[in-house]
Amino acid sequence: MLESSLMGIDLLYVARPAPAAAQSAAMRIIAEEALSASCDVWLLHRPEDHELLDGVIIPSRKTGFIHEGALPLHMRPLPADIRCKAIHLSQAASGSESGLGSGDLIVAEGSLQESEGNAYNCFARALDIHDDWEAIYISAMSFEAANRVANAYVSRLFGETSLPKEGRRDDRFLGAATPAGAIDFVPGLTQGLKRYLIKGRAGSGKSTLLKRLAAEGLRRGYDVEVYHCGFDPNSIDMVIVRELGTAVFDSTAPHEYFPDRETDEIIDMYDLCIAKGTDELHADQLAPIQSGYASAMKEAIGHLAEARRLRNAAEQPAAEVVNMQEIADAARGWAAELLRNGANGLRTAPDGTA
Repeated sequence: MLESSLMGIDLLYVARPAPAAAQSAAMRIIAEEALSASCDVWLLHRPEDHELLDGVIIPSRKTGFIHEGALPLHMRPLPADIRCKAIHLSQAASGSESGLGSGDLIVAEGSLQESEGNAYNCFARALDIHDDWEAIYISAMSFEAANRVANAYVSRLFGETSLPKEGRRDDRFLGAATPAGAIDFVPGLTQGLKRYLIKGRAGSGKSTLLKRLAAEGLRRGYDVEVYHCGFDPNSIDMVIVRELGTAVFDSTAPHEYFPDRETDEIIDMYDLCIAKGTDELHADQLAPIQSGYASAMKEAIGHLAEARRLRNAAEQPAAEVVNMQEIADAARGWAAELLRNGANGLRTAPDGTA
């Protein structure tokens, strides 16, 4: 999903391989410097460890700083209209490869790939189970009622309004399955917005409603942030239209939230669109489905945790000799350079975490 976040960027610093903690520390310093300069910042979190960063985007300056490994293959090389500068964080480390022989790396890489492969196999099994879960509710769904709900909320959110421009669509992941479990950043992303929390079961039309709202926003010239499900990228979990001050999101597990702000509202798709008594009618089918799904997800998370352990062990010798003060000093210099780019431009995006 990275490509859309780089739309409009004309200067991108690309950090060559270095210990993840050092890269993330540099990015957080750049983000802090940008915030101090009253610039909005998008933080790109690393799914292997959500507390670390893969990148920082400063949209008003049309600049960014990103870990080379976060660039998908189809974006290498980067588009010609993005000026790139290679950053070597390892230059701030003294003998960063000492203590980690090539043989150790090969062993770690092989084990790492095995753990990650096992995790994805478990997720695939869970997705198959989830499809069976959805099928039960889809068979009991009133598509006519779902259409009425969609029409009502299109009217409620947009009314007769439109903007005299072409809308921008930013595609991101709402969250990720991480070694620490399911992680998302909904509270920060929706700060200060009118929120609609969608409740319902798998297959009750939550994603379809969100797709309709996103399409309508773009058709009317609004900038739309579309947040995909990390488990099934074809499914949508949240849509934000900041020009309307509105966020609509799937508020069911594993990203379950409840109204805790005065203006929060619930959209209950189960109540509005699913035949009454469906839960009770299919209770015997649902129990093993829910149990099998939870088991597969738990096993997958265990494999991700093992992959993180192996990755950290492989990086530890290099991380131990990194001079973090030099990293910090260098990061402040890079931040100053990034902030000079387009310094007379207008702010173009809200505070948030991508």
